[in-house]
Amino acid sequence: MQDRPWTRHYDTWVPTTLRYPRIPLQELLTGAANLSPDRAACNFYGSKTSFRELRLASLRLAHALADLGVAQGDRVALHLPNCPQYLIAYYAVLHLGAIVVNVNPLYTVPELKHMAGLTEPKVVFTFDMFLDNIRGLLAEVEPLQVVVTAITDYIDGFEVSSAESLGLEVGWLHFSELLEGSSNTKRPRVEIDADDPAVIMFTGGTTGVPKGAVLSHYNYIASATVCSAWGESSMRLTPLERRSVMAVIPFFHIYGQVCCIQYAMYNHATMYLVPRFDLDEFMGILDGIEEIGFFPSVPTMINAIVNHPSAPDMELDRKIKLFNSGAGPMPVELIQQVEDLGISYSEGWGMTETTSLGAANPVMGLRKPGSIGIPFIDSEIKLVDVETGQEEVPQGEPGEMMIRSPYVMQGYWNNPEETANQLQDGWLFTGDIAVADQDGYLFIVDRKKDMIIAGGYNIYPREIDEVLFEHPKVAEAVSLGVPDEYRGETVKAFVVLKDGEAADEEEIIAFCRERLAAYKAPKAVEFRAELPKSVVGKLLRKVLRDQELAKLKDKA
Repeated sequence: MQDRPWTRHYDTWVPTTLRYPRIPLQELLTGAANLSPDRAACNFYGSKTSFRELRLASLRLAHALADLGVAQGDRVALHLPNCPQYLIAYYAVLHLGAIVVNVNPLYTVPELKHMAGLTEPKVVFTFDMFLDNIRGLLAEVEPLQVVVTAITDYIDGFEVSSAESLGLEVGWLHFSELLEGSSNTKRPRVEIDADDPAVIMFTGGTTGVPKGAVLSHYNYIASATVCSAWGESSMRLTPLERRSVMAVIPFFHIYGQVCCIQYAMYNHATMYLVPRFDLDEFMGILDGIEEIGFFPSVPTMINAIVNHPSAPDMELDRKIKLFNSGAGPMPVELIQQVEDLGISYSEGWGMTETTSLGAANPVMGLRKPGSIGIPFIDSEIKLVDVETGQEEVPQGEPGEMMIRSPYVMQGYWNNPEETANQLQDGWLFTGDIAVADQDGYLFIVDRKKDMIIAGGYNIYPREIDEVLFEHPKVAEAVSLGVPDEYRGETVKAFVVLKDGEAADEEEIIAFCRERLAAYKAPKAVEFRAELPKSVVGKLLRKVLRDQELAKLKDKA
């Protein structure tokens, strides 16, 4: 491995290299159930499931799935939100050596059809709120086994649903009834190699076409080990009974997979499961929780929480021990606001293709606002020429990030051409453009595909976004390049103002021109009530760009 000067900035208790157990992923649950059997693995609206209960339920469901014909290497789709049923099904599939296919519950029928056509799952687990989309899917693909649950089935005080009460089609199975019909809790006699695929995660990658990143058991074990070791400086001071994780990041997203599920399993921490992020509802949930040890989140979520009217009365510094920000850049102004509250934070970077990890700021060491930090343990990152993808760029110059590590994916499912484009000699082209400083800290300037080329200048939207966020009237903002006959592209900003504030286009542009070179400042500003976001709260430039292109087509 190349010289890694950034390791001198690792926290005291963080090693510079690790050995990773070559074990199946479900063994993390086995260990937690053995050492902390009665501790709550999850808390779902006050209803608790212990690690032992979770393990036994997953084994019973594994045998039920085996009776349905699910075998090693088969794919099983989980079309579920964060709930106990997801965890039970997840580990049941892994116990069989089958492959979990994570599916966003908000997928439309065409998106579900793409998923099913690519991975050919034998079974799909779904829930009562999105059955029409599954019905639409089955009208277009070969029949597959459907298992249905109601989201309230694992909340104490609610009556458990049934196949009859949900009006399920003939042949469809009910989750609880399927589980009740299986009593076998022996481990399935399946030999699972650490390099076997464990999960297929869908990602747009650099092309925007959903692809299935294949992540092995080893990828997950490595990422869980590193994630835990990175937080050891604070975790070692946290007694077992106080270890907890706020699991509001969706499990069908790689961030939720690693920083919620695997982190919790590795550290025997209780997950507070939240199936969706509705701000007012979430603040009510948060108010009822005494303490959150680890809170994986995204900038828009953090911004909404700390600025909520009820936040001052909740004394968030007592309640939240560590905010981790990912899935998008955290504005410096927001970092300062979190620090002013007395809450620890860390910002990092990762991808689906890197099993969520890549780089992060130390938890207790040198943190640089605006930086994604330094490469994680056993991770190598280099910056190469954006055009050629070959030569490393000088320090301080922007280059595309390439990463090589134990948690880089095996490739894309049934897509050797795209795998070859993205993976070369173990190095993954990330599509992110960054600069490195003298300490090895990385600063992402933008996605390669988001770079604006205006009048021959390369412009990085993140720099503009940071300035927009500094405006005292701005709540949210994002910038992008839109077609321009003269300059090729020009910069347009989309802005959401804070409640009760008023501003016009001239004011925003003038503010930016005072802080940016003239060619970088927005030439147009559009005010909106809200900005398009992904299910994890990431601002979606692509949606705005598509809308702008549609406007041009309508004018043509």
